[in-house]
Amino acid sequence: MTEDLNTLLESLPTPPKEGWEFKKLGELGKVCMCKRIMKHETNDKEGIPFYKIGTFGAKADCYISQETYENYKANYSYPKNGQILISAAGTIGKAVIYNGEPAYFQDSNIVWIDTDEKIVSNRFLFYTYQNIDWQSKSTRGGTILRLYNDNLRAIQIPLPPLEAQEKIISAIESVENKITLFKEQSQTFEDRKMQVLKNFLVTGSAV
Repeated sequence: MTEDLNTLLESLPTPPKEGWEFKKLGELGKVCMCKRIMKHETNDKEGIPFYKIGTFGAKADCYISQETYENYKANYSYPKNGQILISAAGTIGKAVIYNGEPAYFQDSNIVWIDTDEKIVSNRFLFYTYQNIDWQSKSTRGGTILRLYNDNLRAIQIPLPPLEAQEKIISAIESVENKITLFKEQSQTFEDRKMQVLKNFLVTGSAV
């Protein structure tokens, strides 16, 4: 596995002497958010999942009607399939790839950069977000830490050419796949070990 990882690392594109170009997120696209949903527009039983900051990245416990969803989606900002949603409160900087399924997201607390994939890949942006110190980029209002739009726009990230971005993504995802496989194999071995131990303790046989 170590050799495989080394091979993958060697496949990463080499940056120029001066390093990759850096761009502010505000230069890559507009900060967007969904239309504000009022409490009377929600229910806790059925409809389109409405994600608040407490359920972002998990299971929704609140819903809006199909009619409200279609109206707001058609007339206000709404993420494109594959764009990266970011939490601007709570666990600041939590990133979730929007999968295109019907859903709605709490305004101001969940935002995204409306980027052009001809300039920056969504998945490259997702992995880049994992390496940002979000706490230091946020503003404290009283006792609460928030990521305001101006904070987000000012964050700088490295921006390799699109071809280099794709190579970086490919290397990262290959490593992640190998790590997942290794964990699955380790779990299978652990399960087998426990079964052998259980059989031995109960029957005196390891079979």
